[in-house]
Amino acid sequence: MRDPAAFVRGNTAVARPPLVPEIALHLATEVTPLWQATETSLARGAVPPPFWAFAWAGGQALARYLLDHPELVAGREVLDIGSGSGIVAIAAALAGAAAVTAAEIDPFAAAAIALNAPLNGVALKIETRDLLDRTAAGWGVALAGDICYEEPMSSRAVALLRRIAARTGRLALLGDPGRAYLPREGLIERARYLVPTSRELEDREGREGVVFEVLPG
Repeated sequence: MRDPAAFVRGNTAVARPPLVPEIALHLATEVTPLWQATETSLARGAVPPPFWAFAWAGGQALARYLLDHPELVAGREVLDIGSGSGIVAIAAALAGAAAVTAAEIDPFAAAAIALNAPLNGVALKIETRDLLDRTAAGWGVALAGDICYEEPMSSRAVALLRRIAARTGRLALLGDPGRAYLPREGLIERARYLVPTSRELEDREGREGVVFEVLPG
């Protein structure tokens, strides 16, 4: 397998997502090769789908919410599930979290997070083991941005969010723009943002990113 960090650096440009310009990320853009790459060409290079290379609407919405409401994570231990680019984890760190774990099993995404964190002057713990079937552990806040796009990822991740939410004093938040596997019950809407998007990624030029509090199962 090619070197993930070298791949990220060679196929992205540093950019700032429109809803959270405070955060800089290595992203695929119109001027980078990854933007035009097909799944076939990526598979030939042993590269999994590069979800980490885009600032998805659900992640942007949740990151914006954390930056606007730092009291939710300030001084607390935070877990970001399916971290992707690290946008939500970085927002939590910028908002004053005591420690942030970015959980991401894709080695290319983990490399992107490792590059993106210092761009924003924050330190993150990157966890590459699959945590989705774990117990609630010691995290005070659990976060997930735009993870409801396929099964079983969505159901497993939401189940972990619910387990963490069930602990006294814990908080679980989910950012989602209306993906296919978003749960229909057990969510409380906390905020809604119009997120500018690209037609190369979405079916419209803007999506509503909604931040939900996830209730215990």
